[in-house]
Amino acid sequence: MFLAGAAAVASRAEGQKKSPALDPNRLQKFVDPLPIPPVAKSFGARNHYRLTMSEIHAKVHRDLPPTRMWGFNGISPGPVIEARSGESISIEWANRLPSQHFLPIDYNLHGSEKDKPDVRAVVHVHGAKTRPEDDGYPEDWYVPGKSRTYHYPNNQEPTALWYHDHTMGINRLNVYAGLFGFMLIRDAYEDALDLPKGRYEIPLALYDRSFSQDGSLDYPDSGMPGMPWVPEAFGEAMLVNGKIFPFLEVEPRLYRFRLLNGSNSRFFHLSLSNGQTFIQIGTDQGLLPAPLTLDNFVIAPAERFDLLLDFSKYAGQRMVLRSDAFSIMEFRVSNQAGGVSVAVPATLRAVEKIPEAAAVETRRIPLLEMKSPNGDSMTMLLGGMHWDMPVTEKPVIDTVEIWEFVNTTEDSHPIHLHLVRFQILDRRSFDELLYFRTRQIRYTGPVLPPDPYEAGWKDTVRAHSKMITRILVRFEGYTGRYVWHCHLLEHEDNEMMRPYEVLAKR
Repeated sequence: MFLAGAAAVASRAEGQKKSPALDPNRLQKFVDPLPIPPVAKSFGARNHYRLTMSEIHAKVHRDLPPTRMWGFNGISPGPVIEARSGESISIEWANRLPSQHFLPIDYNLHGSEKDKPDVRAVVHVHGAKTRPEDDGYPEDWYVPGKSRTYHYPNNQEPTALWYHDHTMGINRLNVYAGLFGFMLIRDAYEDALDLPKGRYEIPLALYDRSFSQDGSLDYPDSGMPGMPWVPEAFGEAMLVNGKIFPFLEVEPRLYRFRLLNGSNSRFFHLSLSNGQTFIQIGTDQGLLPAPLTLDNFVIAPAERFDLLLDFSKYAGQRMVLRSDAFSIMEFRVSNQAGGVSVAVPATLRAVEKIPEAAAVETRRIPLLEMKSPNGDSMTMLLGGMHWDMPVTEKPVIDTVEIWEFVNTTEDSHPIHLHLVRFQILDRRSFDELLYFRTRQIRYTGPVLPPDPYEAGWKDTVRAHSKMITRILVRFEGYTGRYVWHCHLLEHEDNEMMRPYEVLAKR
């Protein structure tokens, strides 16, 4: 839906006097220890959990007052949910949020009209293979005082998933406010690899936010009365697990880091200040066949990396995790004599290669950005279709398809499909002007294989600007209606999300 209309109602957050913006570079770096989210404890029956969404006040830096945000069980990111592959769990997601939002709602967005309650929520476990009724469908939101219990069979390989709000029209605001956390699935095969565990395995959620000098969370506003939506939200402060510029004290040994980009819009280009390399052992949906050494890498919103860092040669030293010019966090390696040497497994887990010939259908789907006739607003579309138009993607259960994302825009869009995992085939540049005029494809560059760190199973893929990105998907698990969307949350909230339906075999 175009963001237009003279009768648009201003957000309740508009018009409030703001404190001056915070320049995070004026804060002293590396004075706060990195928070480690606790592992959630079962509630009542074994394998049943209760996570409550509520307003919290948390210090994001030693020298700032507490910040109002939203979290699960009193913290943001929320507790880590640990599960075993093949063992079902249930989670009651309880909404105990206040009745009014504190971030700028745009009532012109589809699904966020004035007749909807300002505060509503529904939780999606990103990357989980679940029945449709347990997936956190964007229109299945519920209001404060209500709860919803979802069941997760965990019939999938071990990996790092993450849970987050998925409410139609205000998803970007609820996640920005702090409604997200990790879920880790494990199994006996991974246990036998003897990877770092316990205090040597650490979840790292990286994300950017803006703050005012009084410590309050500041979400960007378009400045247009009644139409506060912005196409992207970039913050000046980089947080890790809820802190700006944290430090982590480590021993001179091997550590495992479960890395998530929890930003609304920002891509991170990560490296270490001393040139130390990363050892990648997994992607969004599980382990790689073998470890991969990386000097640097790009992680898009919603992507996860499973990394090892070997500090055994750096006793007494410090190193900074950076994203280009941004300092993210500091590692402080202790002076402990004789660092523990832990061998990195030479092989990890076989990854079945889906043959391209197995595909029974190829779907070519353009990614579009369109301005309103007066040019004062924009909407994003998948396949030229709005959310409430008829479902056009209807794969059959246990079949393989190729989805081609024809990106005509200036952005790289991280595209996420619910329910399934997939493999990236390739990317290739094309003549977008010819495509606009005739819908014909003329390639302008060679076929590019996925980056080495994109190998293995994925559930989120970067569809680069002016390129066609192809993925190979096996639709397995359950039949029913799911969604797929851009994981730039401002895009997702403005029509860059579509339902799809997995059909039963005839």
